[in-house]
Amino acid sequence: MDNEKKVFRKLTPEEEYVIIHKGTEKPFSGEYYDFFEKGVYVCKRCNTPLFLSKDKFKSYSGWPSFDDAIEGAIKRVQDKDGIRVEIVCANCDAHLGHVFENEGFTEKNLRYCVNSISLLFIPEKNLRRSYFAGGCFWGVELLFQQKYGVILATSGYMGGRVENPTYKDVCSGQTGHYETVEVTYDPLKVSYEELVKYFFEIHDFTQENGQGPDIGQQYQSVIFYNDENEKNIVSGIIDTLKKKGYEVATILKPVTKFFVAEDYHQDYYLKNNKKPYCHIHKKIF
Repeated sequence: MDNEKKVFRKLTPEEEYVIIHKGTEKPFSGEYYDFFEKGVYVCKRCNTPLFLSKDKFKSYSGWPSFDDAIEGAIKRVQDKDGIRVEIVCANCDAHLGHVFENEGFTEKNLRYCVNSISLLFIPEKNLRRSYFAGGCFWGVELLFQQKYGVILATSGYMGGRVENPTYKDVCSGQTGHYETVEVTYDPLKVSYEELVKYFFEIHDFTQENGQGPDIGQQYQSVIFYNDENEKNIVSGIIDTLKKKGYEVATILKPVTKFFVAEDYHQDYYLKNNKKPYCHIHKKIF
């Protein structure tokens, strides 16, 4: 994890009461109780992304309710009352609320009951998305998830000729797609230039025919740019790398339609408690 993620926001006494001392705000009083704009909810204390607006629902309980959380963002702890299960931020242990199961509110049958005061909301309109291909998307996805300012990293396919390709289709090498990661980030916390530099530091951008043992066009190093400004930023960084003596095999391509990969590819390493076999963060810049 980036050390930057350990920088904590200064809290008010009311925030400390809930977040540090595990208090509870009054029901129906929180800012986000009856709030359903599109965006992302992050930890008030450390800015770690916790919940997506698509997973929020009305439970009429008096507190914001979600039936899912961002993979790896929430930690469960037995409550001191010996009955309930507390939920805390996995990054900083900030108290969020409690989790309840088998209530029947949604198909997932799960309710994260969260104090509004423990959260901050980032509107969808304030977020940006960038696209990187650098070998097997499992490793690229995991390392981008660890980058400060990144809200979400999603595995998928881009750059090909076929609509709605499957993993099997892409692996055939006949669709023209690359295993690509969509990086959703907060530009107020991390810049596009920082993300591009980070991408070059987490894979072997000098390899032309794939990445590590994964050989084939779908595993090539590619940066997809949204506009001329992004293209110029990437070109400038590549020039810097060449001046450092590196042979850069990374290809630049304009963004095309992004197809989300199958569910079992999402958060693969987190779900299976494994580590990448050919991706590691190595400082260059």
